[in-house]
Amino acid sequence: MATSAPPAPSHASVPGVLPLRPDLGHSFLWHKLHSLSGIVPIGAFLIEHILSNFEALGGPVAYGQQVRLLNSLPMVRVLEWVFIFIPLAFHAIYGVDIALRGRATVNIYPWAGNWGYLTQRITGLIAFAYIIQHVWRQRFSGVMLPEHPGAAFAKVQHELHNPWMLAIYIVAMIATCWHFSYGIWLFAAKWGITPGTRARHRFGQLCAVFGTGLCIMGLASMYAFVGNPKYANAPADAFAPTAPPAITQPAPVVTPPAQ
Repeated sequence: MATSAPPAPSHASVPGVLPLRPDLGHSFLWHKLHSLSGIVPIGAFLIEHILSNFEALGGPVAYGQQVRLLNSLPMVRVLEWVFIFIPLAFHAIYGVDIALRGRATVNIYPWAGNWGYLTQRITGLIAFAYIIQHVWRQRFSGVMLPEHPGAAFAKVQHELHNPWMLAIYIVAMIATCWHFSYGIWLFAAKWGITPGTRARHRFGQLCAVFGTGLCIMGLASMYAFVGNPKYANAPADAFAPTAPPAITQPAPVVTPPAQ
């Protein structure tokens, strides 16, 4: 007697972003921490960093004052490690692990979500490589800016005078702002903040505008260092005391002898 064949498995896919599920075990916890750390504290620090660099448009003194203000915060070295270096190292290393374990399928499924997945991994790797050299060169080598904040403008200006470094900074700024803005969108989608296609589409537009604004501010700061002739050849230390102007004494008046 003929028997009916079992129904074929359904290959229909549900559009959207897969949520973070607790049944993923330890991976669920690490994914949540990775997703959250990209917003707080790393994303918050990125916004502060771009806003602080934007002070460069005011010149070497204004930029040095901002660096001095940040380094005068209470327990600033502890804050630096707890809220910047350690979370950044975790987010970057775990992100590299995700990128290496993942597989891009844009050649098979050229959907917007797949392109976003691939671009997020590429921009993350670019940002990671850039941050390593940037932190080393600006924070731990050369003039120590926490002790000499007045030298901040000249130090950055000297580095950006190298056209290769300027190109690296521009590419890294664009990649970092893309990575952060798209990461905000992914965070909202995966954490259930933007349920539904319409909400994600509108929030995506908002993230694009926000990321573009951050990128423009970052590029404008670079212009202040190397493109504005007003601040060309900035002093090595904007806070160094300058010599007072010389006082010109009047020439002595010689009275001719009496006849």
